[in-house]
Amino acid sequence: MRIRKLVILLCFLLPAQLLLAQEPVTIEQCQRWARDYHPLLKQQEIYQKMSALKLENNATNYLPQIDLKAQATYQSEVTKIGISLPNMNIPEISKDQYKMYLDVKQTIWDGGLTKANEILEHAKEESNLQGVEVELYKVKEQVNRLFFTSFLIQQNLELLLKKQETLDSRKSQMETAVEQGMLLASELDQILAEQIKVKQQQIELQSNRETVLSTLSILTGKPLDDLQNLTIETVEFTPDNDLHRPELKLFETQTDLLAASSDLLQKKRNPKLFGFGQAGYGRPGLNMLNNDFGAYGLVGVGLNWTVFDWKNTNREREVIQLQQQLVNTQQQQFERNINVALDGEYRKIKQLESILKSDRELIELQERITQSSASKLENGTITSSDYIQDLNAEIAARITLETHKIQVEAAKINYQTIKGNNNRNR
Repeated sequence: MRIRKLVILLCFLLPAQLLLAQEPVTIEQCQRWARDYHPLLKQQEIYQKMSALKLENNATNYLPQIDLKAQATYQSEVTKIGISLPNMNIPEISKDQYKMYLDVKQTIWDGGLTKANEILEHAKEESNLQGVEVELYKVKEQVNRLFFTSFLIQQNLELLLKKQETLDSRKSQMETAVEQGMLLASELDQILAEQIKVKQQQIELQSNRETVLSTLSILTGKPLDDLQNLTIETVEFTPDNDLHRPELKLFETQTDLLAASSDLLQKKRNPKLFGFGQAGYGRPGLNMLNNDFGAYGLVGVGLNWTVFDWKNTNREREVIQLQQQLVNTQQQQFERNINVALDGEYRKIKQLESILKSDRELIELQERITQSSASKLENGTITSSDYIQDLNAEIAARITLETHKIQVEAAKINYQTIKGNNNRNR
């Protein structure tokens, strides 16, 4: 009862981090952590803010434009009436002239240019955001490679631990035999030497695993303690060519962007109707024969229309069409490469699944050989070296089996990653 209370007390005293460190970690968690921790993710927020500011500016196109202007001039000549009339004083305009006025311009119809700019800006935003998704998706391949490398080392360490336990048990039996004079000490030395080799292998593998996990820790932003217990969940393998890669969405947004650019070119050619007004104070005003300071004003309606642009718009639209052809060829090449990669992973999976059957058969044979060798060693009919050779053969067969099992699961995950089934798009 006292021991039980002590264990409970220790559980409460242990930091939560140490308890959580033992929780199993899946590859999907690592992929999600790596994506959420990646610096590029902040670019999406930046693009969204940039686009919002540009759209706000674009929305002001239908607001009146008000400019305050002022000027003072001196002219070498002014308009004069070269005749004189009796009983009439014809004023002479001063050569120094002054005016300050408000110039107001109000867009009545801009030919759809504001709306076209809005559509274009949304298309740019979507293309930029999807470009970030494409870069973020590449992290999955890095995570997959590091995860399975670490997990394979983890499995090999477990096999070496079992081998160490087997050697420990065999050493205890042989120490008794040596003490009773039934076995030479040199035979026991062979077991002790093999134990040292196993410890060296464990140290080497543990160092390699820490190196791999350190890189995975940098990618995911998680401490090493949280990545110690990696686990693989069996993936259901359903081969098909239904792609969900973020690159395909990027090609689509690029097409939309080019279409919006082409539409904007056409809208620039449309006539634009606007109203204008001017209110000011100066000398002279609108009456050029009045040389006194005074206020003045005017209002009107104007029209702008580029009737002929020397086919500049047509050539720019042809450039956009050529850019669209480039996007189409890039998409075709991308899909071709993806299909080749999928076919390679599919064949790899089928090959490994076939090899696994023979791996299990080989282990059964090696187990029987090792058991027979252990019996012969106890009876003194073979040497420790012979036994260790058979034991190593069994361990090698088990390592091969575990390697192929992990390679199968890795190939399945890679297949899904290549297809983009687990893509976390917006």
